[in-house]
Amino acid sequence: MAVPALYENPSANVIRSLLQHTHELSVYAKDMPFPLKAKVAELDMSTGRLVLNVEYAGSDIEKYLSGGRLSFDLEALKGPKAIERETYSLSNVAAKLLKTDSMLYRLECQLPESVFVPENRGAVRIPFVLGMQARVSLEIYPHELSVPGRLRNLSVGGCMVDIDLAESVAIGVDQDIPGVTLEFPNGESFFAEGSVRHIRPFGNRGYAAVGVQFINLSNSQTEVLFRYVNESEREAAYRTGSNDKLTYHSPLFIPGAKEKKILQREAQEREKRARQSPMERGVMDLAHQLQVGLMYIKTRNLFPDEIFYDCVDTLRYLVEQDRKAFLFALAFLRDEPDWVRHAIQVAGQQADLMLTRDPHDPQVREAVLGALLHTMGKPLLISSQLPSLKVNMNPAQKAILRGHVTVLQEKLHALGWKPSPTCRDVIENANERLDGSGYPAGKRGEQLSELVRLVAVIKAIDKLMHARNGVPSRSPLDAYRRIHEADAAYDKTVLVEYIQVYGLYPIGSLAKFSGGFLAWVMDIDGKGMPSRVHVVKNLRFPDTNISSVISKGDFSQIGKLEDIVDPTDYGVKVIKV
Repeated sequence: MAVPALYENPSANVIRSLLQHTHELSVYAKDMPFPLKAKVAELDMSTGRLVLNVEYAGSDIEKYLSGGRLSFDLEALKGPKAIERETYSLSNVAAKLLKTDSMLYRLECQLPESVFVPENRGAVRIPFVLGMQARVSLEIYPHELSVPGRLRNLSVGGCMVDIDLAESVAIGVDQDIPGVTLEFPNGESFFAEGSVRHIRPFGNRGYAAVGVQFINLSNSQTEVLFRYVNESEREAAYRTGSNDKLTYHSPLFIPGAKEKKILQREAQEREKRARQSPMERGVMDLAHQLQVGLMYIKTRNLFPDEIFYDCVDTLRYLVEQDRKAFLFALAFLRDEPDWVRHAIQVAGQQADLMLTRDPHDPQVREAVLGALLHTMGKPLLISSQLPSLKVNMNPAQKAILRGHVTVLQEKLHALGWKPSPTCRDVIENANERLDGSGYPAGKRGEQLSELVRLVAVIKAIDKLMHARNGVPSRSPLDAYRRIHEADAAYDKTVLVEYIQVYGLYPIGSLAKFSGGFLAWVMDIDGKGMPSRVHVVKNLRFPDTNISSVISKGDFSQIGKLEDIVDPTDYGVKVIKV
């Protein structure tokens, strides 16, 4: 029988609890564009010795260890269906690097004796571990934009907030935040002004970590904050077992009626989440990587070309692996930020059509990079004048947004990155039209390459088929008709080619059947008609989700195909972990 250790390292205790679930450990460093994925090889509960194995092909792995110190995020997926996310972050852990093979490394770490991290001026940072949680609202622009998040640590000096990566576009380092509201499970809340001290990608599921310093605190605010920090310290000590005199939860962390309702609703939402296929996961990872790349551009003044080329190569790999599964997976981007969804869907169809024309086309890589980068100027324009890209914009805001191509070009120039001629052609000219009605330069006819003529049609159809700025989405047939009727603005031969390849009921669109069923189109036959669908909803029972894949021979069960509809009109959402 194993003899229990006389003493257990509290940090090791937290790590062990997370390692029992599906997990990923990421080593990160301020100056490195990629986190390194690491595997736990050893964990000594009594001494706090942690050994990680890392695979790395580069020659600069030492940059991940600053002064013999290492930082990492551990992200676990818990619960019966592994869809409840819990995290633990440690920074400046003492570590030694040993090379064991040409690309294999061993990181020998010594975990701290306490989960509580000393800060400057004697303050202590309390990590929110083992299920501890509090909600946060960051008011970025007064009465205009608030970003929700979760509290990951707290001290009297500030806190770290875990937010959706998509929301990070409005936040910059050294930016003052007029309102930071912390809401604890029992319903108590704390409000202060804040200033952003750092922001970085957090884990591998599409989140960002924002370090916020509390500023302009009054004496009474400081007093209340000390109490919340002390209660959080007590709760963390109770949950990690580092103080065996504590025998019950802090009242601050006992959910009140409001929190219980929120938790119940979140659990139901997670239950609705369908299991993602590897292809869907790959497409979502692409969306996250694109947003991470933007974060480096905005917060570090760095163009991470490795990240963007990795996105391009991943996209091409997914298309070539199974183009129909890829086209279907693109639909799962519908709840991502519009600039991300549009970029990947356009780049995906562009790669698909170019490879269909010529599988060995040397332009594909740079053309796809151009399409992925083309809309990135839009989030760079976010400011107090344009606080969000989600709103129905007024004429002045629409005018600001039309400058997105120029803003991106200026940013790339400032960062010292020069796109190839093919990449630049797509970035500069994707919004131009053959009749000169496009922007930013109003080019026409022969000034536009064959590649741009292709991208222009794909972009225009994608825009019409998605709701934006208060304009409802159109069905594919209606979108094709609009492009055809736009006189000499678009290349008609490209439009015909597009319709021949994708049909009137494209893969990845949501079809409505006469029996009251909604189903995603998974495959089409030679005539462009759906031949396989994924049924997700029966409108007679709108609160119940179903999941059934059926082929053409069984369509009689769901009725006749009526039309392509907008998922948002029927509350069909993608649930995020």
